Amino acid sequence: MTVVKVQPTRMELIKLKKKIKMAKRGHELLKMKRDSLITEFRSLLEEAKSVITGMAEKLERAQQKLALAMAVDGVVAVKSAALSCKTEPKFVMTRKNLMGVVVPVIKREKVRKKVIEREYGILGTTARIDEAVEAYEELVDAILEVAEVETTLRRLIEEIDRTRRRVNALEYRVIPSMEETAKFISFKLEEMDRENIIRLKKLKTKKAKATAI
Repeated sequence: MTVVKVQPTRMELIKLKKKIKMAKRGHELLKMKRDSLITEFRSLLEEAKSVITGMAEKLERAQQKLALAMAVDGVVAVKSAALSCKTEPKFVMTRKNLMGVVVPVIKREKVRKKVIEREYGILGTTARIDEAVEAYEELVDAILEVAEVETTLRRLIEEIDRTRRRVNALEYRVIPSMEETAKFISFKLEEMDRENIIRLKKLKTKKAKATAI
């Protein structure tokens, strides 16, 4: 373990002990933060599995509905309905603080609409096309939800890794190094005290001999 070069004085030892105390306190707080982030990550991971599974199911349903509509009503009819839909999904990206980690929040309007709210004429399409459109509207809603959860998970992973590195640095390098330095200073101070005691004894002996003469 590396010992930091410092002047072996009592004042330096007092300052170093304060730093060690602060480092240990910081280490405990970081460990608590790391553990809390991991707990939050695991909880969110379960939610992510659920929304991703839901998105996959909606994707499969949408593809089936689209294939059916194209097979029965024709590609031209499906494309005509698709081209008439010009309104893009509206959403706003905001942020929130999750245990010190800034994560995105997607505030969005539901993409899914009622049949009469869609931009193509309801008389110009079939029930199969309407069902395909509805399935894809639900899929877009699910994709936006997954995007929010996945981005949050990614940010949490980055912060967990960053916190873990800081915890390890304090635990295995910084604190042990400071403690070794404190031991070194204590040893030097004890050595100096012993030398001073020996020196004082020698002085007393000399004085005693001088008085005797």
